[in-house]
Amino acid sequence: MQSFPVLLVRHAPVLLPEGVCYGRQDVALRPGWEKIVSGLSVLAKGAVCRVLYSSPARRCREMAQRLAQGTGMELRVDPRLSELDFGQWEGLRWQDIERRQLDEWAKDPSAFAPPQGESGHALCRRITDFWQDMHHRGEPACVLSHGGPLRILSALAAGEPPELLAPSIPQGFARLFMVEQAAHPALPCAHTG
Repeated sequence: MQSFPVLLVRHAPVLLPEGVCYGRQDVALRPGWEKIVSGLSVLAKGAVCRVLYSSPARRCREMAQRLAQGTGMELRVDPRLSELDFGQWEGLRWQDIERRQLDEWAKDPSAFAPPQGESGHALCRRITDFWQDMHHRGEPACVLSHGGPLRILSALAAGEPPELLAPSIPQGFARLFMVEQAAHPALPCAHTG
């Protein structure tokens, strides 16, 4: 059975204080992110990645452009790789968000959406759609995105059902998967709670 490498990368740390909710908010990377890209270039070359998919967020795009230049990978920006839209929570400190709403989210992250934001189900649906398209192509690939999308992609790459509350790849880190080319259906998102 044929397999191909998929390198999942989370953007480098951002210039925001700890404890701030951000998803679609455009935030800058912390100084020194270029060193992280140098290390990722070595990983991507070693995995023989040919294509680099990136979220359209500036914090991903800046890294992706430099990574593509350093490796020769074809860069494809895909809006489906955007982080969860936190709606009215964007830019607020987590401690300032109403506790009742946070409890509702934790109880059912798939169905709950922050005010004017996106549900976990919607995030899972668009990431699963991206995964199916990428998996169908079977190209050695690097995917540069955010905590939420990478949580789902990591599970799909491992052949497990995605859990919306599972730990994600830390900022500035990567995980390499060997993915079997044989078609298998994407598993639905699950939640713990």
